Amino acid sequence: MTDPTQPSTTPDFLNHDRPPVPDLTVPRGVQPFHLQEKPVRGRLVRLGPLADALLTRHDNPPAVAALMGQALALTAGLAAALKFQGSFSLQAKGDGPVRMLLADCTEAGALRGYARAEPESLPEGSPGAGTLLGQGYLAFTVDQGAEMERYQGIVAIEGESLAEMTGHYFATSEQLDSRVWLAAGHTPQGWRASALILERVAGAGGIGPGMDSAAQEDAWETALALATTITEAEMLDDALSSDRLLYRLFHAEGLMLDRPRPLSYGCRCSRARLASVLAGFGTDDLDHMAENGDITMTCEFCNVGFRFPRDEVQPAAGQA
Repeated sequence: MTDPTQPSTTPDFLNHDRPPVPDLTVPRGVQPFHLQEKPVRGRLVRLGPLADALLTRHDNPPAVAALMGQALALTAGLAAALKFQGSFSLQAKGDGPVRMLLADCTEAGALRGYARAEPESLPEGSPGAGTLLGQGYLAFTVDQGAEMERYQGIVAIEGESLAEMTGHYFATSEQLDSRVWLAAGHTPQGWRASALILERVAGAGGIGPGMDSAAQEDAWETALALATTITEAEMLDDALSSDRLLYRLFHAEGLMLDRPRPLSYGCRCSRARLASVLAGFGTDDLDHMAENGDITMTCEFCNVGFRFPRDEVQPAAGQA
């Protein structure tokens, strides 16, 4: 098999082979669950070795890598609750040391992400998401392709943690009672990341007979209180299965596990995709990008560089 990052006899627009990146799937990456006859549902996300494969593609400082890990776990957990064909993404833009944070997940669980950071501007210690992102906005987007209308919700960044920022988004944009716990860190097994998401079910669907509004509120508050006892160490422990961790939290509340969902390494770059991006530049820009007769395009997600001979790259009509 030829290396798709290098020039070949196959025309660039036809070369859709994946670059040499990890072929990794976590079969039980997302464990959905609900509490029987109670207005509570949720997802527990455990990225396992997938977190290390994604985060080590870039040489980010630990604080930036941890924020990226949290964003990946959160995005996977939110995407798993939706019915869509395409991609669900989280994007944060701010004026802090991390100017851009992006994670996205397809309906099949293909996960990717990256962060643009200014390491020289990072404060010492372990700064939180609020300090890293600064003032800006947080956006959640469902993109189902050119044939479908794109849905996007945007809210100003508020809160010191990514979990708090997400809670603010749901409170203001979705009017949905929810709570998020996030964890990411470097363990003896490598980087790990996890998310626990709880949602209050609206209406009477699935709720036990005779459960009035007061009883529903009590059930929701009880679930929140139990979830609050979860620790970062538990969330990142490979030896503690998702089933067992959820049982620890909710076994007395009628825990019901739903079908788990896989997550995989999901960079979708190819020579064809990057060639189409290059075609959008004019001749002068292409000449400026060339070094020693070649243009190198690097995928921001997987950090793989693709080399294009300048004399074989032509601008699209109207871009000359």
